[in-house]
Amino acid sequence: MEIPSIHPEQDHHSILLKPSSCVSKLENLALWFSKRQNKEIPDPIHAATVLFAADHCVADSIEYQKAAPTTRERVCNATANNAVIAELCRQAGSSLHIVDVGVRGCLADIDAVEHAKVRASGTADITVESAMSQAEYWEIVGIGEEMANRTIAAGANLLIAGSIAAGDRISIAAIISELVGLSPEQALISDPDTNPEIYACELMAIEKARARAIGTPSHDVLRELGGLEMAAMAGFYRGAALKGVPILLDGLSSSTAALAAIAWDVRIAGWMLASHVSNDAGHRDVLEDMGLDPLIELKHSLDEGKVATLIVPVLQSAISLQRGLASIEAQT
Repeated sequence: MEIPSIHPEQDHHSILLKPSSCVSKLENLALWFSKRQNKEIPDPIHAATVLFAADHCVADSIEYQKAAPTTRERVCNATANNAVIAELCRQAGSSLHIVDVGVRGCLADIDAVEHAKVRASGTADITVESAMSQAEYWEIVGIGEEMANRTIAAGANLLIAGSIAAGDRISIAAIISELVGLSPEQALISDPDTNPEIYACELMAIEKARARAIGTPSHDVLRELGGLEMAAMAGFYRGAALKGVPILLDGLSSSTAALAAIAWDVRIAGWMLASHVSNDAGHRDVLEDMGLDPLIELKHSLDEGKVATLIVPVLQSAISLQRGLASIEAQT
């Protein structure tokens, strides 16, 4: 089955939401959905938000703050009834799925988690070995595709993927550095809150990982340098594109997984919208490399599906506006 071709380079609209010309931007958004649904007036949005969770072994040797929440703790927080992502999904009318693809420890006691663990220890240490084996890679890509197929079969016509992964900074920066061509320092810029010793260790890890994986073809960079959750997101995006269903990217991790998916097939980019761009290292470069304009700008990137799900009502309003304008024209 082939991905429907949209030719994003021929169908590129600046859809950054600004106070001026906001209505025209909303009209462009509605047009974007019209073309992908092949309908003059697009159907209302029925979103599905899927969060993939996994640990990263490469972070084990770096002395991050002990008070920082683990991946397991973050999963527990996300599954709480009063979790931010749960409330955002309720407001957006989006379903929410949280999938364990490589979180250390047993999550069987958390009913809201779907269990699809591929590696019990999490993503391998990319400084010394591939992030995952070929068999693990395609298994987890398949999990992502299956989640896309499931949510589409349940009625979703807009898919959002996010990640829950403590210690993923090194893998994200390594992929960006490799696929966009940034130096490790450009892909992981230090900020005033960064511990200089930790930052130095992260840069060293990125350099070691890239040196180990030198010569890897672009379509295999994700398997060598990525994370289990990123491979699942990339499979999710490919599954959506194969079905002709639009994708709304979330934060930096989500965008990095999208970049890796496009390394498989550039046509996937034609089904993507970027929810936001931030000042975080590499975020703007990744979106520009994919030819995507963000809907909003933030100081810092957010993952775990939060910003993308927050944007859904805006997209819904764009479609409602288009319906209203069409109704007015029909009456005149």
